[in-house]
Amino acid sequence: MPDHKLTRRTVLRGLGTAIALPWLEGMTSTARAAVSADGSGAPLRLAYFFVPNGMHMPDWVPEQEGPLEKLPAILQPLAEHKSKLTVLSGLTLNGGRALGDGPGDHARCVASYLTGAHPYKTDGKNIKNGISIDQAAALVVGGQTRFPSLELGTEPSSQGGRCDSGYSCVYTSNMSWRTPTSPMTKETNPQALFDRLFGSGEVAEDQQGQQRRSRYRKSILDLVSDEAQSLQKRLGSADRRKLDEYLYAVRQIERDIAQSEKLDTTETGVDDFPRPAGRPKEFADHVRLMMDLMVLAMQTDSTRVMSYMFTNAGSNRSYPSIDVRAGHHNLSHHGNDKEKQAQISKINQHHASIFCHFLDRLASTPDGDGTLLDHSMIMYGSGLADGNRHAHHDLPILLAGNACDTIKPGQYIRYPKDTPLANLYLGMLRRLGDEANSFADSTEPLEGLS
Repeated sequence: MPDHKLTRRTVLRGLGTAIALPWLEGMTSTARAAVSADGSGAPLRLAYFFVPNGMHMPDWVPEQEGPLEKLPAILQPLAEHKSKLTVLSGLTLNGGRALGDGPGDHARCVASYLTGAHPYKTDGKNIKNGISIDQAAALVVGGQTRFPSLELGTEPSSQGGRCDSGYSCVYTSNMSWRTPTSPMTKETNPQALFDRLFGSGEVAEDQQGQQRRSRYRKSILDLVSDEAQSLQKRLGSADRRKLDEYLYAVRQIERDIAQSEKLDTTETGVDDFPRPAGRPKEFADHVRLMMDLMVLAMQTDSTRVMSYMFTNAGSNRSYPSIDVRAGHHNLSHHGNDKEKQAQISKINQHHASIFCHFLDRLASTPDGDGTLLDHSMIMYGSGLADGNRHAHHDLPILLAGNACDTIKPGQYIRYPKDTPLANLYLGMLRRLGDEANSFADSTEPLEGLS
């Protein structure tokens, strides 16, 4: 490695490999100022999570406004992070409503979730939606990172087909839109995401590196070991420890991905039988592995904007691991059946417990003068409230993180009826330094968060 000052862009390079570094105290003041307007060295990160089929609202809404004294049942898995949570009620996606288009609430709920727009009803190629908040944010800060944004999920995006009462499957499987006619396809394969994050950026070289690792079963860390050892000699003790922890996390994710590529030998009878897709068999393991990679992307400032769909809209996935064997979408049409409602709440709690893994990782990862969670604004929720009524008002929306001290978490806020969800998005753009006057159907930046 050339003998130069460390910057935020410094990487460890090997054949087909480029490992970006986490924030280190030894990085120059120039690099610190370049990523943070207040000089703290901590850029604001945004991440958006979507869960399908609404929420069992009686188990989501806190008992009273103000400080979060007691979390409701669905949010109980996040209790350890209560002081970093902000629960919002009263927010509405008017674009998700029928507005004369009839059925198709699941397609509309995800198509409007980040856009605030009303998607044009079609199952053909003439799709039309709106620009999503993540892509609007990427236009503001995306030029400062390797990847302007990352669009991720558990189930693949569709390019066409009919999915929901005359709506294209494009709407049900994509929530990120670069333009009104250009959705951003999700990456669902942890191996592909890993290679994207740690590839050198040169296709031919990346392929050589992947082939070499496959041939010799090498970790990417083996390919950059010389540069890593050289860097260690130039760091102080605190930075050496931080780098060791980061490289250990990279290696652990490699091992998790490798393990996910093996079939259960009790099913195949053959040791180490390769799984072509490279996705963990268990849903929760798949999501957590993708979340681990998201944390690394944030830690290395590879991107500051991400989105993640737990499943596509209207998912009828069952969850035998938590003893819920009926399909989620079928259960969401509960008709006030208490047993079905209890099963929905159980699924909602399961999703929250998986989301907690992401918050755990953010809260335990140092970043500048705090943690990644301190310097992030994470949104989690759904484009429907009660799935039985297909309600697009009073949505279940949760924020996590301090957003670089521009949010005062640990509270529950109820807004007036039909307050646009886009008001929250307009406030997010303002926090990034964009002086936008509007976003979708916003009326003003959402108040009361700071």
